[in-house]
Amino acid sequence: MGNTLYYRTAILSNLNFGTIFSINKPTDMKTKVLFLLTMLLTLSTVHAQRVNGARVGYIDMEYILENVDTYQEANTQLEAKAQRWKNEIQKKQNAIDQMKKNLSAERVLLTKELVDEREEEIEILEQELQTYQQDRFGPFGSLMVQRQNMVKPIQDQVLNIVQDIAKKKRYDFVFDKSADVVMLYSAQKFDISDQVLRVINRDKKRKGREEKIREKKSSKSKFEDGDTAKEPDPEAEAKKEAAAAKKEERQKLLDERKKKRLEEREAKKKAYEEKRKKLIADREAKKKAAEEKRKKREEEKRKKAEERKKKQEEKENENEENGEGAGGGQ
Repeated sequence: MGNTLYYRTAILSNLNFGTIFSINKPTDMKTKVLFLLTMLLTLSTVHAQRVNGARVGYIDMEYILENVDTYQEANTQLEAKAQRWKNEIQKKQNAIDQMKKNLSAERVLLTKELVDEREEEIEILEQELQTYQQDRFGPFGSLMVQRQNMVKPIQDQVLNIVQDIAKKKRYDFVFDKSADVVMLYSAQKFDISDQVLRVINRDKKRKGREEKIREKKSSKSKFEDGDTAKEPDPEAEAKKEAAAAKKEERQKLLDERKKKRLEEREAKKKAYEEKRKKLIADREAKKKAAEEKRKKREEEKRKKAEERKKKQEEKENENEENGEGAGGGQ
């Protein structure tokens, strides 16, 4: 039958750790089926060569993360930060939508040049918003990078703990229930997640005690040595000053760019307002001139009507006088 210890090894040493502990990582169904068939074939081979069969365990990474306080605190802070980013994006989107509405309402009053300028400004703001969204929520954005940095230390810690448990309890395979591996059924007795959590909590308490001891020693050392400060390191101070100067120069450059962009935007806005006022004034002047012209025509029409009426009355009076004169002659 061969050496039975030859087949006793943890799955963490046989498979890629990124596959086992991947969180929400898309996997093709064919790959899953092929993986399961391979595992079944391996287990069958091991079982055929050993009387006792393979020892298999599994963990639930999501369950472990939900019960790690440091991860939950960091995740809460990250979610709050993500919500602030979403609010900023929504605020910028609302401003762009309002600019579009204003342009649609005022389009008839604007020249083609002004319309093009407004559309170009809206397009620039939309591109800036899209870039901001990608920087925050894209595949390589701040949210994804910070979430990976937050999870990786715990993943590494869990890997080391699982390897230790697998060696001590002689497990052949350890799976991650929350990963891409399809587990149609898993008995609770093979779940070692709580064991992993106990080790994590024990390590946390141990590190806490060590930190307190270091703080006490540090306080005692300061008390004994007095408040004498360390002599400054010239090289460290020079690096610090150079970094500060570089940061200040970079901030100055960013401020200048921002100021220039704001000045250009204000100049465009001012020019637009002046052209808009001029267009409105010209429109009002034309409207006033047309109104005065209309009134003048009505006045001329009224005078002509009065003149015709007056002539008609004079003619009627003349006819009456002529009629009276003829009657007196008879």
